[in-house]
Amino acid sequence: MNRAARRVVSLTVGRWTFAIGLLLVLLAAWPLGAQECLACHSDATMTDANGHSLFVDGQKFGSSIHGGLKCNDCHAGIKGYPHPDKMAPVACKNCHADEAEALKTSVHADGREHPCTSCHGDAHAIYPKTDPRSAVYPLNVPKTCGQCHGVNGMAGKHGLPSVYPNYMDSIHGFALSQEGLLVAANCQSCHGSHHILSHNDPQSSTYKMNVPATCGACHAKIETDFEAGAHGHAIAKGNGKAPVCTDCHTAHTIVQPTESKFRMQSTPICGNCHKDKFSTYRDTFHSQLGFLGGYVETARCWDCHRAHDVRPTSDPDSPVNPAHLIATCGQCHAGANASFVKYDPHANAHDRKRNPGLYYVRLFMNLLLVSVLTFFLLHTILWIIRSRLRQLKNRAAKGENHD
Repeated sequence: MNRAARRVVSLTVGRWTFAIGLLLVLLAAWPLGAQECLACHSDATMTDANGHSLFVDGQKFGSSIHGGLKCNDCHAGIKGYPHPDKMAPVACKNCHADEAEALKTSVHADGREHPCTSCHGDAHAIYPKTDPRSAVYPLNVPKTCGQCHGVNGMAGKHGLPSVYPNYMDSIHGFALSQEGLLVAANCQSCHGSHHILSHNDPQSSTYKMNVPATCGACHAKIETDFEAGAHGHAIAKGNGKAPVCTDCHTAHTIVQPTESKFRMQSTPICGNCHKDKFSTYRDTFHSQLGFLGGYVETARCWDCHRAHDVRPTSDPDSPVNPAHLIATCGQCHAGANASFVKYDPHANAHDRKRNPGLYYVRLFMNLLLVSVLTFFLLHTILWIIRSRLRQLKNRAAKGENHD
């Protein structure tokens, strides 16, 4: 081979060597696609030095919401193969900035205890919330939250109650799990998803003053009625002692209001605040039927006062306003008339101003009872003394006769 030919060959080899070297450099820096990574990570037995599985199900990943991404879109530390053994944690906030910002001030802000995958599931099999396979699909939300807020969940570590079983037994849990109603309230409906705050935080959707609006997102008509009533007016004025939805229905153990269980406990619930009215109600025939006779259909507080649009007697729209009493009582007592509704369902024998006749009758009966008991007590004591003296006298007489 002459010099010219050798020179051509040398240049050709040099160019190919340079091209191959450049290609190798570019390939090392080129983002790795799923297929390249799955060449190793599709092995179900693959683990790291600590025994943690490094297996990735390629089929699930491909159908997930991240299926179109390259592996080092999330695992930014991977620049080529081979990659370092220890990888930096995936920063979901790089793509999900809004969600990460919302989490900063939430009760789940601690990323070590509450990583994104604790709610969204397997990092390589995350599906849209509209997909039934998603951990945050409405039907799956209670179970997802229940992993921490269940009997043996992380909530116990922080002294929080186990609410998952209570929710599942509630009307909301039954509608979701048994009836499959996606519109039924789940954890996210009331607490939110990322910006979840303590119920003591005024910005929280479960803060007492915000509860009516939170429940009203589904129960719009009831919220309107509540706001029109005395309780709603009190809340609007900032009265934190006034009851809201959760005071009567609880937060998680919510039962159907028409069930006997709720009806039987509804009056004591009202009595938690209205102690004086509850006390006088217990003296009535309605109460005796319910508490002693176990009769479910007897009149309870909300049968007369309504459940949500509760108004004072002086309000013309109140069902217990004198103008409406015949209609109100007539719901149960057919033929109720003006004479019938003179009955006082909260008569108080201790209130002389409200019920003077009953007050003096009670006073007279108490005096009569005390007088009679005192008389018979004195009579009995005197009788005992007389009997004892007679016994002593008889013994003395027998002793004299014996002598």
